Parts: sequence; structure tokens; C-alpha cells
Amino acid sequence: VQLQASGGGLAQAGGSLRVSCVASGVISSISSMGWYRQPPGMQRDLVAVITRGGSTNYADSVKGRFSIFRDNARNTVNLQMNSLKPEDTAVYYCNAVQDAGSKTYNYWGHGTKVTVSS
Repeated sequence: VQLQASGGGLAQAGGSLRVSCVASGVISSISSMGWYRQPPGMQRDLVAVITRGGSTNYADSVKGRFSIFRDNARNTVNLQMNSLKPEDTAVYYCNAVQDAGSKTYNYWGHGTKVTVSS
């Protein structure tokens, strides 16, 4: 599984940005895809995840502001970020979880930077 992330960039507080992730390779066994973020000097944490069945889960800090959705025809997962805050500034990473029999594999895309100015 290969993940190609795009989007992000610079926004003002209150603005919007979108990050997208395209999956390729053996994607049939992907059970979920999501976005994590890592602010400068901090650990990487979950932002949002969507399962193959369409269930979603969000970090409390982004609930009501961010939305994760899929475009199955393009094997893409998007994260729409609205009402951005300076604390959303981070490098955002796409993640895919693949179930292969008794094993689970995690795949990561390259990070894409999101900067929110106050």
C-alpha cells in the first residue's frame, strides 16, 4: 500500500483547508484510513479515522470543525478542516490500516504541513 498525501498549506484562523490522501497498491484489505498530526516538538496523535464501513471517529479537539470522507472511486480519503485554529498547526500524516490474516499493518504517507496563523 502506498499513500500519497496532498493539500494543506497556510490559512488564517477561522479559515479552511483540505488534505487528501490517495491509496494505491493492494488496497482491498484496508480496514480503515485516517489522519494523524504532529505539532512541532510534540507526539503524533489521531485526528480522524474512517473505517471501510464508513464509521468515523474524531479527536475531541476537532469535533464539529473537521470532517473526514471518502471518494471510493478515486481511492481517496479527504479531511476537510474548517474553523481552523492556530493550535491546528502541525504536520498531517495519512494512515492506512491493512488486515492481512492474523496480522495488521500500518502504512504512512509523507507528511503535509498545515500552518494556521492568528
